[in-house]
Amino acid sequence: MPDADRQLKSPPWLENADGDARRIGVELEVSGLELDEMASLVASHFNLTTSSDGRYVRTLEGDSAGEWTVELDYALIKKMGREQLSDETFADKVNRSSEELLAWAAKALVPVEIISPPLPLDRLKEVEELVIFLRGKGAKGTADSPVNAFGMQLNPELASHEAQHITACLKAFMCLYDWLYKRADIDLTRWITSYVDPFPAAYVKKVIKTDYWPDRADLIDDYLIDNPTRNRALDMLPLFKLLDKQRVLDKTNDELIKARPTFHYRLPDCDIDNPKWGIYIAWNDWVEVERLAADESRLQACCQAYSNYLRSPWKRLFSDWYKTVEEQWLNR
Repeated sequence: MPDADRQLKSPPWLENADGDARRIGVELEVSGLELDEMASLVASHFNLTTSSDGRYVRTLEGDSAGEWTVELDYALIKKMGREQLSDETFADKVNRSSEELLAWAAKALVPVEIISPPLPLDRLKEVEELVIFLRGKGAKGTADSPVNAFGMQLNPELASHEAQHITACLKAFMCLYDWLYKRADIDLTRWITSYVDPFPAAYVKKVIKTDYWPDRADLIDDYLIDNPTRNRALDMLPLFKLLDKQRVLDKTNDELIKARPTFHYRLPDCDIDNPKWGIYIAWNDWVEVERLAADESRLQACCQAYSNYLRSPWKRLFSDWYKTVEEQWLNR
């Protein structure tokens, strides 16, 4: 594929809520390479040094943006791997054997996850180059096996923490979701495992109303009523935990929710061994969400059109909203 076709689009907002250059974190779930081999390859690509945080986590240091992490993406194994086991007691030997058996079994099902630090947006092209590099070294992705429920997650910083900005982005995401889903071509394994569930229909209808512009507290409360889970295509819990930690903790005590000033876009597969696949696909689609959110009149009109579509059984029966989005609502 020509390089011009892999160009990364520029979003409408280039600064974060503090007025600094926006950043983005990227998470890639892959297989085909052992943990240490994967860590060594990523480290060599960016000229980083590697250290161990237990038996199943590698920390890569030396990047001005922060630490990279390469880990076996399975919480129980990582926890066991951080424990210091000795060979002095029978119980320790049993624990070690159990851990080794679990780790062996996990190799067929659990991906190695590559987690970037928050990178300036203009460094996304470096992650694209990393994808091509790892593909050449034998990295495998979602389509390589029927059990590979592997994803790629984008964590773009918000341009503002104001409720109106967050609500506009939520509205735009919901209006474009059918199109994003069609474009992402989600692997069946990820779909049936519910890692990237869509928002409930009642919540979608509430948010896309043209007069729905709540304050921050109501926005978070409304979200938590219908979405007290990380398993959403666009997971807002990390952001809301940052903005109002106690509100989130009152509804969910999921320890894996990490507070951060970003959207957590979880929909795309990680099809890293496909030469036509790259970061640019999901990122450029996400930019369409931001462009719609930034255009108030177009956003309101799109919300009204989508509301009309959802209320009309005939429209839902004889037309596809994703085609309507493709034809009428993208900023091209």
